[in-house]
Amino acid sequence: MQHGAAQNDAPMNDDLPLGRRTAQPRHYDPSALRTIERRTARHEMGIGESLPFSGEDVWNAYELSWLAPGGLPRIGVLTLHVPAESPRIVESKSFKLYLGGLNRTTFESARAVRDAIETDLSRETGSAVRAAIRDAGNGPPFSDFTTFCLDTLSIPVGCYERSPDLLTTLGGTGRDAVHTHLFRTLCPVTGQPDWGSVAIAYDGRLLDRASVLRYLVSYRETADFHEVATERIFVDLQAATGATALTVDARFLRRGGIDINPFRSTDTD
Repeated sequence: MQHGAAQNDAPMNDDLPLGRRTAQPRHYDPSALRTIERRTARHEMGIGESLPFSGEDVWNAYELSWLAPGGLPRIGVLTLHVPAESPRIVESKSFKLYLGGLNRTTFESARAVRDAIETDLSRETGSAVRAAIRDAGNGPPFSDFTTFCLDTLSIPVGCYERSPDLLTTLGGTGRDAVHTHLFRTLCPVTGQPDWGSVAIAYDGRLLDRASVLRYLVSYRETADFHEVATERIFVDLQAATGATALTVDARFLRRGGIDINPFRSTDTD
């Protein structure tokens, strides 16, 4: 039986443009950016100021364009690295509006565009954001996961709201690494589906792989932002396995020309 969407209890910022008709800036306008506090969802998960992980959110924007001196349009693929310890994340629609404002703005070089983006996002997120612009014909590399694919398991599934209780241990300890391409959540604002792949590697109490797949599928009707869902997975797996080493690598499909890929790990390298 398919359950209804689980609601995110975190209060939404009424100033966010997501889900509203919003005017597109005609020129470069950093004031278009809106942010969301990470601490709200983290507090709900029991995560305090001292984070139990390190990592980053990797954003790829495939529709970056600006004007060169003389008016000739330039295009590129933008990759952002936002530290997991940043106090805020940028709301995605506001970022799309911000990028749209670059379309009619002249910059001396791609480096000048990159520097402006780094400055603006570092200020808004409260952290040192790194940006890179690649030729549009050479987008960021994407390596397929090479660990055991949970999707090959033939198991019954009946829960579609996040349920950490689905995780069961086998009674021993060791290392395991698995992934799934069946992951789905819902946007907490629009209710639209967000599809992705999730890879997990850990050292700790070994989990029944079928239970891991059931657990990840249970997010199917759960409303969460990408970054929040990834951190929930990390916290739930840490609790279930007592892991001494744990990595969660989530890669979401592109929406509106941008994909977001949160990475959380006990490994600080």
